[in-house]
Amino acid sequence: MGEYVDINSHPTWVHRPDGSGETVLLLHGGLSCSDEFLAALEEPLAARYRVAAFDRRGHGYTRDSDAPFHYEAMAQEVIGVIEHLGGPVHLVGWSDGGIAALLASLERPDLIGRQVLIGTNFHHDGIVWDVDLSDDSPVGQATAQAYAERSPDGPEHLAVVTAKFDRMAHTEPTLTSADLRPVMTPTLVLAGDDDMVRLDHTVALFEALPAGQLAVVPGASHALPVEKPALVAELILDFLSGPVPPRTFLPVRRAAGLRS
Repeated sequence: MGEYVDINSHPTWVHRPDGSGETVLLLHGGLSCSDEFLAALEEPLAARYRVAAFDRRGHGYTRDSDAPFHYEAMAQEVIGVIEHLGGPVHLVGWSDGGIAALLASLERPDLIGRQVLIGTNFHHDGIVWDVDLSDDSPVGQATAQAYAERSPDGPEHLAVVTAKFDRMAHTEPTLTSADLRPVMTPTLVLAGDDDMVRLDHTVALFEALPAGQLAVVPGASHALPVEKPALVAELILDFLSGPVPPRTFLPVRRAAGLRS
């Protein structure tokens, strides 16, 4: 069940589960909503964790504002929700949600236990845009339907949100590998082998993170969590409960001290 909570002076739809124990906060992708992410991962993750989620400004059940979209503002939303939940929490961020998680872990590592970044780029040049996202494509039609069913701004506002997203995603983020070195949060970098994020960019993200782990899933795209939810959940649960650093028989990078 969700409720509206004041996050950074903006009414924000937050799904906050009952009970006690460690919390996993799901961060949805751009032009998406929490319902899609929750439908894919809430049930398997809830066997061990409290699963929370929220709709960022202009997405899902959360009303938009006049301000443009920026990933740093999204990170501030993440931080505000974690503080509302009484963190720290584990983060699972998909696409834009992964970028917001990464920025939040740079600013407030004290609020984040571990994080999973799914289909996440740290620079806008890491994205391959050769994907049909037009209004009459299957993805475009599904996005429009989901938005119309939820948005308090009305279905016609999707064009405004899409324009904001396009401007942001083609110019942000602008992080470098050096910028990622201070991220000590244990991080699983997860992607499909046919992801919109270039494979070399995904590997660069993994290699830049001192406490990073990497999983590339075969036969999957940028829609990995909805294409292979059971496998994604298994990888997440294994990562969240496993030792840090991982214990392996034949370590190379970690044995050489290049990774913690």
